[in-house]
Amino acid sequence: QVQLVESGGGLAQTGGSLRLSCATSGSIFSINFMGWYRQAPGKQREFVAVISSGGRTNYADSVKGRFTISRDNAKNTVDLQMNSLQPEDTGVYYCTIRTSRGYVYWGQGTQVTVSS
Repeated sequence: QVQLVESGGGLAQTGGSLRLSCATSGSIFSINFMGWYRQAPGKQREFVAVISSGGRTNYADSVKGRFTISRDNAKNTVDLQMNSLQPEDTGVYYCTIRTSRGYVYWGQGTQVTVSS
């Protein structure tokens, strides 16, 4: 059974930084894409960032230049470095992966709160 566990969320001040990590476990043949989504209170879940197995990245416009996604292919982990945090970055952040066989998995989420 595949599991994704996020860590690193918490409270930050405006302009501060947090680093999220996501560890995977279980039988995973190979992971094509690893990414992060977030959901603010009362809003739909939205895309934040994604990284391919080859290291190509893509970011939501709202986080470009502030967030950096990285992965360790050997450990099947993915991180999200978040700098210059703003109150609108507040939400539950979810880790997600898509395997080479097309299966998609989600973590339970970690809360990020940015105070103004």
